[in-house]
Amino acid sequence: MTAPDAPVSRETLDRKVLELLVCPMTKTELVLSDDRNELISRAARLAYPIRKGVPLMCLSESRSLTEEELERLR
Repeated sequence: MTAPDAPVSRETLDRKVLELLVCPMTKTELVLSDDRNELISRAARLAYPIRKGVPLMCLSESRSLTEEELERLR
């Protein structure tokens, strides 16, 4: 059994679900972060957390990406 806040594997966050999810602000695609704890919207420059395997797609739960993080995504 995994810890409640353990990172979610790419297999756990079903690929088809990931393909269906879009940024609630821009309606553009999301990318799974390298640590698998966030969904990234490049267009909105926001990161949405994934907690207990559930993406929290509320703007109030998102965080702004730094310039450095955006550069790493390119």
